[in-house]
Amino acid sequence: MKEVRLIAPSMSLSENDKAKILNAEKYFKSLGYSLTVGKYIFDKDTYFGCSSIKNRVEDLMNAFLDKNVEIIVCADGGYNVNQILPYLDYKIIKQNPKIIIGYSDITALLIAIMKKTNLTTYYGPMLSGFSSDNEYTLQYFEKILKNKDFMIHSSKVIYDYKKVNNKMEKATLKNDGMIPIQNGESFGKIIGGNLCTINLLQGTEYMPNLNDSILFLEDDADDFGNDVFLLEFDRNLESLLQLPNCKIKGIVFGRFQLCSNMTIDKLKTIIKNKKKLKDVPIVCGADFGHTNPMFTIPIGAYCNLQIKNNDIEIKIEMGK
Repeated sequence: MKEVRLIAPSMSLSENDKAKILNAEKYFKSLGYSLTVGKYIFDKDTYFGCSSIKNRVEDLMNAFLDKNVEIIVCADGGYNVNQILPYLDYKIIKQNPKIIIGYSDITALLIAIMKKTNLTTYYGPMLSGFSSDNEYTLQYFEKILKNKDFMIHSSKVIYDYKKVNNKMEKATLKNDGMIPIQNGESFGKIIGGNLCTINLLQGTEYMPNLNDSILFLEDDADDFGNDVFLLEFDRNLESLLQLPNCKIKGIVFGRFQLCSNMTIDKLKTIIKNKKKLKDVPIVCGADFGHTNPMFTIPIGAYCNLQIKNNDIEIKIEMGK
């Protein structure tokens, strides 16, 4: 039977996550896959909340070498997946192409594999997403299994968190859809993910050339208070755009969390100050990032982006 392999190349799972594994197992079974797990997904070292570099590399490479495994799901994000990048055998990965999917800290792994092997990798749900019953998230994951072109449409509702009496509570909001920031039409290679994690790759052999790309960018505001996120986001975006090989074709920004305090006016001010973003089509509020639901982004595939006032078309082209 075809397999999905769950691994933890960043933060490890805890005993509390076992129920999620059972739910994800049921979902993948409905698609005709059995779910198997890496040997070290619950293993944690003293300081970093993850297994050792050796163990994480072993689980990842075993997943690529196993002929039964077709999909590799990263269990969770975190802070340190870039620790394992120098220890991976990219030749073996290229010779054994799989779907590998995750988001947040996993950005570094996805982009490194894309850069070193020219394989498409996937920015999308992890264990929590596959153990939920969110129709939008699961439907867009299943679109990439078909390896056909598809259009991005907005979800109907948003699931986020808001502060009530100094406590974070779940919030369900109506989704008003994506918001145009700058008009234009463009076509380019998709590169993106978590902005601050992408910047960890600058100056390394794992950083791709961004010329002629359409960037899909999001960032996590959970660790920032007040308007510190605005400052962090601005300087991280500025740093990326200052790269010499960064003449981009457009940007699709993922949804900002409620706790980010980001507004359209603030975002427009950020963009206005970026020389390289003049006359570049830009849209925000797309369904990916650190809220739910989310569509799956094929990093290394192509995007046809058209923005004309309130008309927004984002077409993902898989086979170019």
